[in-house]
Amino acid sequence: MERYRTIILGAGAAGLMCAAHAGPDTLVLDHAKKPGEKIRISGGGRCNFTNLDVTPANFLSENKHFHKSALARYTQWDYIELVSRHGIAWHEKTLGQLFCDGKSTQIVEMLLAEMRAAGAELRLEVAITSVSHADGRFTVETDAGAFTAENLVLATGGKSIPKMGATGLAYDLARQFGHDIVTPRPALVPLTFGDHFAPISGVATPCRAFNERIAFAEALLFTHRGLSGPAVLQLSSYWREGEAITLDICPPGLLDTLKAQRQTQGRHALTTELSRHLPARLVEFLAPDLGLSGNLADQSDARLAEICAALAHWTLTPTGSEGYRTAEVTAGGVSTAGLSSQTMESAHLPGLYVIGEAVDVTGWLGGYNFQWAWASGVAAGRAIAARG
Repeated sequence: MERYRTIILGAGAAGLMCAAHAGPDTLVLDHAKKPGEKIRISGGGRCNFTNLDVTPANFLSENKHFHKSALARYTQWDYIELVSRHGIAWHEKTLGQLFCDGKSTQIVEMLLAEMRAAGAELRLEVAITSVSHADGRFTVETDAGAFTAENLVLATGGKSIPKMGATGLAYDLARQFGHDIVTPRPALVPLTFGDHFAPISGVATPCRAFNERIAFAEALLFTHRGLSGPAVLQLSSYWREGEAITLDICPPGLLDTLKAQRQTQGRHALTTELSRHLPARLVEFLAPDLGLSGNLADQSDARLAEICAALAHWTLTPTGSEGYRTAEVTAGGVSTAGLSSQTMESAHLPGLYVIGEAVDVTGWLGGYNFQWAWASGVAAGRAIAARG
């Protein structure tokens, strides 16, 4: 049996970041062939590694205060400094999202370099068979032998993207050691509507997607299976099975614009004039349900107002979501009630830590989940190192 001071299960964003701060005599174990697989595929291969505008309000959790401590003690600016120190060029896209100029593998290599400099060791393609705790030490049984340590960090993520090997291991182990689990569910995921929107698959338009709890104003994308795009992905984290969502696809000032166009383009078909402001295929799709017939001159002020109101309050009930297969993250997870917000350590089992996506903290689309991985990983790593 090989002995270490700390064993980290999971070589993803949170696990590697934790290893870089936990000090020497740290072992990171992962079943994958390569470390940081989610990092590699993120941002179209350029890794949206953080966001300039990270605030506690950008995260969802049963405890809306839990994540504040870690995020405040390791901020987006700290991570930007690390990236810049390693000579990785980056740029800002929309809404404060930061991406590598080059490939996302630069972020992985940076984390590996930081981890090695801290004296940590990485072993890949290791399958975990069981974990136990006795006499103040954790024992991890694997197909490559047994390992023991006084500290164990659960950093295996959630269930999203199972084709990359994602499982509920962190939940199973946390539950084994007495922690409650907030029911996991797919988040940042497309919503399904059967083949209802198949005729306009590929059409995109600006949108404000909302429910009774929150609203997001970003792009909407119609697909063969339903709705996607940033507005819907964001809203999906706050959606529950069976609930309706509302889409506002009415361009600002459309009513006044149509009234004005009626004076000069009155002989044009209503659908033709609407297509100046919305995708033509979308207008054609909506025409039967909204009764979009006749010329613009035929429409009264009341009728135009009715059309604009329908576009601004298009209420739909998804049949479901695309599930973990395409979900970017998992909402829910290990309950924060059993963890320290400052160290991520178990409140009742000293030496056990839970970080990253495995915890019931879910960020918005746009680099927020990576920032939670960095911040929670640093919180646990520094706490372990401080224990000496």
